[in-house]
Amino acid sequence: MKRWGFLIILAVFNILLVSAKKRTQVGEPYAWQLSQPLGTRYRVPIDTLHLNFYQTDQPISFDEHYAFTGNLGGPGFSRIFFLREDAPQFIFKQPFSHYIVTPASYTFYNTRLPMTLLSYMSGASSENRNDDLKAAFSGNVNKKLGFGANIEYLYSRGYYDHQVSKNFNWQLSSNYKGDKYELNVLLNTYNIVCQENGGISDDAFILTPDDVYNGTGGVDSKSIPVNFNNAFNRVRGANYYASHRYKWGHYQTKVINDTLEVEEYVPIMSFIHTIEYDSNTRRFIDTDSAENVKNFANAYINKASTNDTTSYWTLKNTLGVSLLEGFNKRAKMGITAFATYELRRFKLMAAPVSSDILKRPSLPLLPGTSYYYSSIRNPQTFTENIVWVGGNISKRQGSLITYDINGKIGLTGPELGSVDIDGRMQTKFAFLKDSMSIAAYGFFKNLEPAFYYRKYVSNHYVWNNDFGKIRKFRVGGEIEIPGWGTYLNVGFENVQNYVYFNKQSVPQQESGNIQIFSATLKQRFKVSIVHLDLEAIYQASSNQSVIPLPTLSAYGNFYLLFKIAKVLHTQIGVDCRYNTAYYGEIYNPATLSFHVQDEYKVGNYPYMNVYANMKLKMVRFYVMYSHFNKGLFGYNRYFSMPHYPLNPGSFQFGVCVDFAN
Repeated sequence: MKRWGFLIILAVFNILLVSAKKRTQVGEPYAWQLSQPLGTRYRVPIDTLHLNFYQTDQPISFDEHYAFTGNLGGPGFSRIFFLREDAPQFIFKQPFSHYIVTPASYTFYNTRLPMTLLSYMSGASSENRNDDLKAAFSGNVNKKLGFGANIEYLYSRGYYDHQVSKNFNWQLSSNYKGDKYELNVLLNTYNIVCQENGGISDDAFILTPDDVYNGTGGVDSKSIPVNFNNAFNRVRGANYYASHRYKWGHYQTKVINDTLEVEEYVPIMSFIHTIEYDSNTRRFIDTDSAENVKNFANAYINKASTNDTTSYWTLKNTLGVSLLEGFNKRAKMGITAFATYELRRFKLMAAPVSSDILKRPSLPLLPGTSYYYSSIRNPQTFTENIVWVGGNISKRQGSLITYDINGKIGLTGPELGSVDIDGRMQTKFAFLKDSMSIAAYGFFKNLEPAFYYRKYVSNHYVWNNDFGKIRKFRVGGEIEIPGWGTYLNVGFENVQNYVYFNKQSVPQQESGNIQIFSATLKQRFKVSIVHLDLEAIYQASSNQSVIPLPTLSAYGNFYLLFKIAKVLHTQIGVDCRYNTAYYGEIYNPATLSFHVQDEYKVGNYPYMNVYANMKLKMVRFYVMYSHFNKGLFGYNRYFSMPHYPLNPGSFQFGVCVDFAN
């Protein structure tokens, strides 16, 4: 693809559309997402802001403190414990969760007029370039019925050998909102393919290049030896979702401006149904026999090559009834009850070893130990039938006090006795000619570990664990003063029976209690056009060998924000990310997991970008030089996780055009 030619075509196309656009407006567009499991709508901003647009196509756009394998589209996780979500049943998609759209993360639009957002981001040389093309379309048949479509194609070659990642996903959606009936439908697929290099084989190529290359200045990053040259992971899936509700109520006359009378529908109760089918598969392939012997202690199925597969699908049906808030003066809260039936189906490869070995998965096979495997044996299939009952109590109207409390209890299958309760309460009031909001939040969870923590069969890893339920209790509070640019969040969590991947990269359960304390402070400063945004996160783990966390993670963004000729919104600045050194988890491609280790520390390195970010009418664009401080200061400790260095400095750019018809 000729990148500059593509940008010119986008610019010309946008000018033509702007010139031809009618001036007539048909109401303001809006967007929403759906809370689960009942598909309740809540408003979210439309993606048209230009501030920090340069971060859109970087892993840091998910989380300022994101650890990843170095390449866009690759696996990663948050260094901030409170930002980590519970593991899904199909744990292999968790490292790619930020690239996978779900019914909870998909954005629906009511745009009145058709709208298309088209963006293209790229960077680096042709050999290392990453390309990311996104398109989002939304259009309404009328004020009640709308349709949407999204598509993304990401192809990133990477700076290190055998690191290519390719993601392709698309979504089709429809929505309807009438006085009495609402409907949201989503068809969603994803396909992620990542070459796996296992990290560089010797960190000295990064830490002390002069010693390795005898002061010759080193070689290109593609020439650094890596641990795998013939391995890749593929994770793919499809998700089909629909939520609809009938609102029972009555019409009443409403007077506007003392003269105009209109009929307004006042819903009293909602009857809700949601259905979701989710299917996922994962394959890991390594065709190099030498790599299989070098990098893994065991080869249960085939010593010459690896071809691991597994699949999972689930079908959920939820029925709910809700007494709505505000239908009269006495209805100060909304009350909802629901029941969910969930069918889960897992498929594993045939068990290749004796039952004695399966009972002791943490013990590797001794040299010369025999094992049993037959290629004609059928795959193992496991089925789980789960019934949940739950409810919600909420007060979302008014500004003095609002709250939202959700809970559910498992009644059957492995989730029998499981409990999941969370809540949040907040208030807002005037404070020194400004406003202040205070919130309290918390949850209690007693949940069964994900299936793949309990059972798994592959060429290099086999386990059959009998784990107890994971118990988590968290409480915290937030204070925000918008006019001061101040935000403070302090939280505490106690977790028992925590499941993690140990040094041998197999799941292990820590029966003791582990305490996590976290405090986050965000502060924005502004003097005329000069801005400084700061964030500091302090974390303390009572058991760093099980839950390793950096003590301090920090982010700073210094920029100038102004207009050129009163029409070109401009942001020029430099940002920096930093965390203290700690024994960060290491990535294992064979299990698509991150396991603890105590040999290599990562961190204590500033990662910095310099950028120019601009918006002209419906066009947003940026230019950036990422990791510009490499070789200038910070030494060479630029590892995102053990054996996975960050990319060297590179030029990047991107453009997004809003084609409003």
